[in-house]
Amino acid sequence: MTHIAGALVARGAMLATAESCTGGLIAGACTDLAGSSRWFERGFVTYSNAAKTDLLGVPAALIEALGAVSEPVARAMAEGAVARSLAQVSVAVTGVAGPGGGSADKPVGTVWFSWSVAGQTHSEMVRFAGDRAAVRAATVRHALARLADLLH
Repeated sequence: MTHIAGALVARGAMLATAESCTGGLIAGACTDLAGSSRWFERGFVTYSNAAKTDLLGVPAALIEALGAVSEPVARAMAEGAVARSLAQVSVAVTGVAGPGGGSADKPVGTVWFSWSVAGQTHSEMVRFAGDRAAVRAATVRHALARLADLLH
């Protein structure tokens, strides 16, 4: 986490998180670090579809057409977090943590990630194994590890 903090401070940038399946765990991991107010601006916990639309500006039609767990929604979440905050960098996650809610094309453990860094949006999908706690913990680790890569 200190490498993320250092990279953001060096850029003079702030971070915002937009979280669905993790319910604020990424923001919590960030603010566990003393001095995080220098680089962490805010966290959006947008667990419901309505929250994604109301707080981040994700088009409701997009969610309806593709589902909340999709690349376009994750990208819209990341871009909305920057647009609706004072941050210049964001990370967004939307997924199926389980134990229910999965489907054939989006089984439990499916998570879409998106990061907005230096005006560019990056995204990827990962499928994690394990129970709800394991999926959520792996999601936090992956979100922050990839953010660190993108910042360097």
